Amino acid sequence: MDMETDLKNAAEKIIAIALEEDIKTGDITTDLIIPEKAKTKAYILAKEEGVIAGLPIAEMVFRKLDKNIGWKEEIKDGAHVKPGVVLARIEGSHRAILTGERTALNFLQRISGIATLTARYVDALKGFKTKILDTRKTFPGMRLLDKYAVEKGGGTNHRIGLYDMVLIKDNHIKVAGSITKAVEQIKGKVDSSIKIEVETTTLDEVKEALASGVDIIMLDNMTNEMMSEAVRVIGGRALVEASGSINIDRVKEITQTGVDFISVGALTHSVKALDIGLYIEDR
Repeated sequence: MDMETDLKNAAEKIIAIALEEDIKTGDITTDLIIPEKAKTKAYILAKEEGVIAGLPIAEMVFRKLDKNIGWKEEIKDGAHVKPGVVLARIEGSHRAILTGERTALNFLQRISGIATLTARYVDALKGFKTKILDTRKTFPGMRLLDKYAVEKGGGTNHRIGLYDMVLIKDNHIKVAGSITKAVEQIKGKVDSSIKIEVETTTLDEVKEALASGVDIIMLDNMTNEMMSEAVRVIGGRALVEASGSINIDRVKEITQTGVDFISVGALTHSVKALDIGLYIEDR
């Protein structure tokens, strides 16, 4: 899978939907006030400290409205900025810049918000081997953009969707009858490149998953003490992911249990947009 191409295609689709939603039959205010051929210059400004991500997406929004728009990035995605830093400069159709402003900022603020929160979690684990993972708790239609944001914040992408990794959860296990039976139904029927992960909630389930020969064992909503014991039992024979009720205050404690990954749904399901604005340059 070509992630760069998939990301571009996903962005094209969601941008088209967003612009149609916002503009519909036309930008009444801008079209009545701004002359059709008027040109202007503008800049995008960080109004809050954080990690910037999504500038190429914002550029795509403006190019949908003016293919000849002038766009110059002053920083690159993944950069940590302070308030007052100019992120990009724009030159071209005055109408296109004003009409695309809110849609471009909506994408840029959300994506940067995810990157900023991810960076906080990653920074909390400096010096440890544990990696921060995202989840599928993303905004519908924004999956690849949300996961791009996590990557720019220093996090690691978990499975992209249901198609690129096996994750046997409690409801699968109930139907199959046991972890062992569920794994048996999967093994040999998927490509060897597809990793198999099992969700566990008790030490007995951890032992059963380990005996089944899975690649990753998820420790779901376990105490720190249980996770430490699970890591000891697993002994490096499978990768270990901690999940459930994770917050910034717990991650350092959890990483000390020896887990390889900590998955954090809040990275994408509880997003606080980063404060970013667009301003027309004074004439």
